[in-house]
Amino acid sequence: MTQHRFARIGLLLAAIGLGAAPALVQTAHAQDKQAIAGAQQETVRKEMYKLLDSKVLGPLLEAKKYAEVNALLAEADAMANKTPFEQYIINRMRLAVAFGTNDKPKLMEMLTYVVNSGRLEKDEQAKFTQALAGYYQEDKNWPKVIEYLTKYGQLTNDPKVPRQIMQIRFESGDHKGVQADLMKKLEDGIKNNQPLTREELHMLADASNRLKDKNTYLTALEALVRWHPRDQYWSDMLYRTRGKENYSNRFSADIVRLQKVATTKMDENDYLELAEIDQLEGQFIEGKAVLDAGIANGAVKMTDKVKKLKAQLDKQAADDTKGIVASEAAARKAKNGTGLVNLGYAFVTMGQYDKGIALIQDGIAKGGLKNAEDAKLRLGYSYAMAGKKEEAIKTLESVQGADGRADLARYWILWVNRPYDATVGDDK
Repeated sequence: MTQHRFARIGLLLAAIGLGAAPALVQTAHAQDKQAIAGAQQETVRKEMYKLLDSKVLGPLLEAKKYAEVNALLAEADAMANKTPFEQYIINRMRLAVAFGTNDKPKLMEMLTYVVNSGRLEKDEQAKFTQALAGYYQEDKNWPKVIEYLTKYGQLTNDPKVPRQIMQIRFESGDHKGVQADLMKKLEDGIKNNQPLTREELHMLADASNRLKDKNTYLTALEALVRWHPRDQYWSDMLYRTRGKENYSNRFSADIVRLQKVATTKMDENDYLELAEIDQLEGQFIEGKAVLDAGIANGAVKMTDKVKKLKAQLDKQAADDTKGIVASEAAARKAKNGTGLVNLGYAFVTMGQYDKGIALIQDGIAKGGLKNAEDAKLRLGYSYAMAGKKEEAIKTLESVQGADGRADLARYWILWVNRPYDATVGDDK
């Protein structure tokens, strides 16, 4: 899985454009002229307005004559008894100059002043607050990023903000806290059927990987498979299941069987592994079908080894198909149900699902099986392959085992419940 990368916050600074502050001054001067008796109007005195007149500052700003603009602002700032509004107008102009000169320290100072002034319209307040959060992100001042991003979220009710804050916390190194919060959200999401985004689940996986928490990483993969199935997620999840300390190698074929069903294409080694295991276990019909599928899609190359294996499986599968009726009679006479279970699965691999499922059920009922829960797992995923969703889920939910069996049963349920409009293949 690729490492999570935080998408930088857009610095929405259009409102700091060169003409913003002069327009404010003009508005203030107009208010001064039209003051209503008895009302408290915020205005700029006439002698200060002469210094801040847009007809003077506008051309200077357009010509990028920032030193001249600063001189006029300094003269205005030197006037005694400035009102809070006058100071605000001067600092808004300084903000425009700092933006034009790319004076980041001054820009952040004036942005902070303006944002905390209480004089901005809500939309402008939101833009400036988000911009300030972006600058603090550049400085890796994570507490300040979170502070201003939180304020931005309160101003806009933007649903993306909580996730952005989570991303910032991840970037700041709070992997344990991010993992805990996302696990709580994941538990609630599964309970209430509210999918987490791929971005959130990638972050959970990445945080767990940094914490060397293999179990939670696998939980994140399961959630990705649940809601956003892709070949890469299925393959990674099944590969890591094999690496669990309690995993039993007798489920090697079962894992590859699920991978074959759940993904669009496996690696060559996977096709060869399942074909060879099937040959050892006497599942020649499935072994031939698996090898043929790998050859057909180009994953398996026709080496001398593959040619030899194919010739063997072709003959063994043909013999099995011819003698399958006699095999059923022998399996029914056997002392235990192992033969019936294996024969039933052979019919399943041939697409004769009803016949195969019935034989597996007969084998389980006959008893004497070395691993009855293994047979139940095979019955469950035979139902799944047959498209019998309800029967599959009911059977698979009853499968127990801490050696990988219960994991496989749960994964088959994920496949049965997969989103029908999901893109199965890997992202480009």
